[in-house]
Amino acid sequence: MKIKRTLYLGYYLKQLDRKKFRSFVAYASEKTGRSASGLMSDALQSVYRYNISPMEYFQFRFYEKNRDERELWAGTGFMYEYQLGMNPKEHRDILDDKRLFYKNYGEFFVHNVADDADLADPERAEAVLNNPSGKIVLKVSDGKCGSDVEIRNSADFDPESLRAYMKSKNYGLAEEFIRQHPEIDRMSPSAVNTIRIFTQLNSRNEVELLGCRFRISVNSPVDNMAAGNLAAPVDEKTGVVNGPGVYSDITKPDCEKHPVTGVEIPGFQIPFWKETINMVKEAASKHPQNRSIGWDVVITENGPGLIEGNHDWCKLLWQLPAQKGLKSTLERYEVPANPDEKRSVKEPVLMT
Repeated sequence: MKIKRTLYLGYYLKQLDRKKFRSFVAYASEKTGRSASGLMSDALQSVYRYNISPMEYFQFRFYEKNRDERELWAGTGFMYEYQLGMNPKEHRDILDDKRLFYKNYGEFFVHNVADDADLADPERAEAVLNNPSGKIVLKVSDGKCGSDVEIRNSADFDPESLRAYMKSKNYGLAEEFIRQHPEIDRMSPSAVNTIRIFTQLNSRNEVELLGCRFRISVNSPVDNMAAGNLAAPVDEKTGVVNGPGVYSDITKPDCEKHPVTGVEIPGFQIPFWKETINMVKEAASKHPQNRSIGWDVVITENGPGLIEGNHDWCKLLWQLPAQKGLKSTLERYEVPANPDEKRSVKEPVLMT
């Protein structure tokens, strides 16, 4: 285990945003009165003891928590092992590749989507280009966290020039620009604000909900927490936001109101909630080879629709809005080690 977590540490250090890390160390040092060196030493030990990254030591506020409280949190190492077992690499392609995702889950979309082959069909190309918004969204097939996305006016293209442009930029999909529900737009009009719903199949292949979060943009064209936006918890039974918006940046305070629009966050009702939950449960049952998925859902005037499904769904988005560690929720499930064997998640799956 020590060797594996040392390998993880190497990965964490390679990916580390050093400027943000230094600001977190300084903030925690000022808040607690502890030295920067002492905090960094504690963060390093926590990598081995709790299977988290050094950055998560601060994002989970371990500098304020005792050992028992720290044990409750699921960090990157734990989540990697859990998701690797629940969503095996050989089955992840329908979630990783946006073209395959829309081919497999297109029945749950509320907007027009087309790849290069679809655009060769004049009728399909017309549906994408002549959509009510007057805009199209171009995406690479394997983009993450809103990366490699371009928004253009539909009038800039005809079907032939669109295909040529996509090929030159290596875009895999052209999508109708989604107009979100007016209530969601009232909260934040700068981006399409999605609902993230985490699902888990139990041993009887029944869909269970692990949590629901409202992703709220703050003067940003995307709604990801990693891009500096808010996320708030949503009651899975009612669709009512039941907590403040939180940042992954520990130096920023929680928000009871949207910092730009002033709309109250706790108490906000997500439209079409029953339809949203029913849709996600149906989607989660369709390909049970992937057992634990984070679904991104858009809410429009015509109801909910899928945007994407994530096999490597974010532990920050899951736990920070809940303001507590949720690792024990996952420890109730058994991770399939291979088709002939099952293993408890408390016995880590070997890194591959």
